[in-house]
Amino acid sequence: MGLFNFVKEAGEKLFHRGEDKPAAAPAAAPTQADVAQLNQQAGDAIERYVQQLGLQVQGLQVTFDGASSTATVTGQAPDQATKEKVLLACGNVQGVAAVTDQLTVAGAQAASTDQAQNASQAPAQFHTVASGDSLSKISAKYYGSANEYNRIFEANKPMLSDPNKIYPGQVLRIPPKA
Repeated sequence: MGLFNFVKEAGEKLFHRGEDKPAAAPAAAPTQADVAQLNQQAGDAIERYVQQLGLQVQGLQVTFDGASSTATVTGQAPDQATKEKVLLACGNVQGVAAVTDQLTVAGAQAASTDQAQNASQAPAQFHTVASGDSLSKISAKYYGSANEYNRIFEANKPMLSDPNKIYPGQVLRIPPKA
């Protein structure tokens, strides 16, 4: 459990898609009910996005607090890799600055007694893409070889569909060395 920070201005555009509204007269300040409804809609949009990616989490629930730009994710992931992908999917959404991790991993307590299984459940590192980064460059930094870029690409599927399409501000999973 913890709090993960993201670049608020980078990521999937899930909120207000396709809404090109003409300029209107300034409206009254939103009510608490309006804010609650907008937060609910944002949480629901992030949750649908995670589901569309095919990331299976039992009891998945995503809430969003617009005042702090924080998504909170709860549920039970089948493994550590899925948990990390869900956190990244939620955080790599434009408008989300942080993700509070309240996900659990199925069988995590049983795995902690078995060192071999625990090693396969080792948490990944995270890397925020900078301008000029490529998967090869990131691979060289973490693994000492640019040729390991496909390991990073595979670890970030289904969020990545092409190894050449990463963007500054995106956060990627960097799995531990084998």
